[in-house]
This record gives sequence, structure tokens and C-alpha cells, in this order.
Amino acid sequence: MIFLKILSQLIKALREGESPGQIAAGFTLGFLIGLTPFWTLQGVLLFLVLFIFKVNLAAGTLAILLAGLVAYLADPAFHALGYFILTGMPFLQGLWETLFNLPVAPLTRFNNTVVLGSLVVGILAAVPLYFGMRKFVLAYRSGWEEKIKKWKIVQAVRGSKLVQAYVKVRDLGGAW
Repeated sequence: MIFLKILSQLIKALREGESPGQIAAGFTLGFLIGLTPFWTLQGVLLFLVLFIFKVNLAAGTLAILLAGLVAYLADPAFHALGYFILTGMPFLQGLWETLFNLPVAPLTRFNNTVVLGSLVVGILAAVPLYFGMRKFVLAYRSGWEEKIKKWKIVQAVRGSKLVQAYVKVRDLGGAW
């Protein structure tokens, strides 16, 4: 049911309300959080940023879930990239040694190949993801909504007993 609530809030935000930039920023931050292992300094800081700044939390939550799935599937590629960055670039060796000797830097777990690889991919994907999501929100608001409502899969999901039960509970909750 919580997934339906998140999806419902995201669809509501797509229709109106928050700006496309807020939705795109929430999605981008959520994607970065979901892509990288959470219990790192940068993971915790990104999570705090998601809650402190005025961004769409539903988009961020959905992105965390989606990126978690992507990260699970892409971990071998993240490992290979992180391993290459840590060991295949000798000119960075001094940087890694210096960072490791700093008091806070090891909390980022930069020396973990998966963490480093996923962080690099996330940083490289952040700007295109933000602008792509922003463009998607604008396109959705300019007419895609009606087209999407006509899709068979959307009609099947909206007609399912689970969604109908959720709508009833949601409507009861709004009456109190």
C-alpha cells in the first residue's frame, strides 16, 4: 500500500503543484541515493539534502527504489569501474593515499570499488537525469497524461481490486 501512496503522490505532483525542477531534483537526488551504497558519508548527506531542500519526496522515494534495482544489476560494472579508477590510474595513487589519511574521507568508503564506481556513474548521470526528468514532467503536463490514461496497462491497474481498495481507504482518510 505504501508503494501505491508514493505513486499516487508522484502522479499528483506530475499533474500540478510543484515545479518541474523540484520534481526533477527530487528524482535525481533519490537516484543518487539509490545507486550508491547508503551507509557512506555521501549517502547520508544526500539523504539529508533530500529532506532539507524543497524537492519532491515522492519522486525521490520512487527513484531510490528504481535506482536500487539498477544498482543491484549493475554492481559488477560498478566494481569494474571502481577497480580501474583505484588501481588502473597510477597518477591518482597519491590522491587515494592522502584521502585515506584524512580523518573524515574514509567515511565515504571511496576505497570500496563498488562505492567508487557507483558514485562516479551517479555523478556523471546526475545532470542529464535532471534535465531529462524535467523535460518529461513538462511533456506529461502538456498532454501525455490523457494519452497514458488510455493505455491498457494503466486501465488494468486502475481497475484492479488493490488499487480500488487503496482509493477507498485514501478517500476515507481524507474525510477525517
